[in-house]
Amino acid sequence: MLMFLSCSDPYCTPPPHPHYPFRIWSPLLSLLFSPNVSAQETSVLGGWHDVWFFRFLVNMLGYSTIIIPGYLLIRYFRRINYVETGSGVCAPVIKACVFGGESKTSLLDDLPTSPRNEMDSGSVVKQGIKLIFCAAGLQASYLTWGVLQERVMTRSYGATSADEEGEKFTDSQFLVFMNRILALTVSGLWCFLLKQPRHGAPMYKYSFASLSNIMSSWCQYEALKYISFPTQVLAKASKVIPVMLMGKVISHKSYEYWEYFTALMISVGVSMFLLSSAAGKHPSTVTTFSGIIILMGYIVFDSFTSNWQDNLFKYKMSSVQMMFGVNMFSCLFTVGSLLEQGAFFDSLAFMTRHSEFAFHAVLLSVCSACGQLFIFYTINQFGAAVFTIIMTLRQAFAILLSCFLYGHAISVVGGFGVAVVFLALFLRVYARSRMKSAKRSGPQPRVEKV
Repeated sequence: MLMFLSCSDPYCTPPPHPHYPFRIWSPLLSLLFSPNVSAQETSVLGGWHDVWFFRFLVNMLGYSTIIIPGYLLIRYFRRINYVETGSGVCAPVIKACVFGGESKTSLLDDLPTSPRNEMDSGSVVKQGIKLIFCAAGLQASYLTWGVLQERVMTRSYGATSADEEGEKFTDSQFLVFMNRILALTVSGLWCFLLKQPRHGAPMYKYSFASLSNIMSSWCQYEALKYISFPTQVLAKASKVIPVMLMGKVISHKSYEYWEYFTALMISVGVSMFLLSSAAGKHPSTVTTFSGIIILMGYIVFDSFTSNWQDNLFKYKMSSVQMMFGVNMFSCLFTVGSLLEQGAFFDSLAFMTRHSEFAFHAVLLSVCSACGQLFIFYTINQFGAAVFTIIMTLRQAFAILLSCFLYGHAISVVGGFGVAVVFLALFLRVYARSRMKSAKRSGPQPRVEKV
């Protein structure tokens, strides 16, 4: 089987005396992991070690070398009741990691936060300038991030002429590490310089959201080897469906009828776009089976991350503290896995060979970290509804920008599907804002003093 996977030619002939199981599994492996589906995949997979599923398993194996010892240590400290018996220099760190500091409570309890700035708290011009600043910051950060993401994962470096092949960067995990290390630095400085609520959550609970966040980011980068960027953006827009499913399973949430209706609209729009892409002849619109599987993994991991973070907010913490905790474990997992695989120094060597890639990787990380800070500031100043509208527009602009820069072709049916998806997203924002307005304008219960 290894002989089959190590062959980069999708039509290579088997050995002179092949085994019978090889004949059976060869077509199945070709469908799932080999580049048979499109010529675009052929140029990506150079050997069995570059098969996305193998890399996924190797990454998970690397993470398990950190997770399993950590799990055993947590069980040991809980069994001996270390929170009562522990002492020494490391005791405060162990207690914070395993037991935490306080019980679950509301995010806003005892938190000296100022109320969100409304229109009547200042001049309309001042609020307008703030809104333009937030919108421009979010659009600049994430549009640049999207363009660089596609550039790094789909184009080669070092080619001096049009006929030269160049060298492609293939390690998605290193890019995830680059993003997380800078986000950890920024959030750490923010927590150090600005007063934060007293932290109470056991630190190990961040590891669940961190692991799923790493894998969702890895799938996001890896998918670009097999699908177009517009397809990825639409898939990200449709993640509201698995988020609702995860919300029911993890948090036992209930949803309104309009949420199910808009989720159905999103499904129809994405299906129209994917079917039109699959039927198209343009190589930039090809959507492969591997790409669809990786996108499904991204959506599942990302849905788990958001729901787990919602549960973590039941502890008293700020968004920046959440950012710091998740990114701390993300750096630990990714750097450990990269060092175990020997890929860390290979990626650094690639950076030294190609200074353009080094610049793109650093700028990618800066845009990601700045984008997260703009998210927190925008929600604090204008609320989630305004933030959602800005980010929905950003997704539409990202598709247009990608088509303009990288020549992606979208059919009429595919364009109509895109329009259906964004119409559903705006309907969700409108319905949610109407519900909040109705709740605020409803009759308030009388409270009698005792």
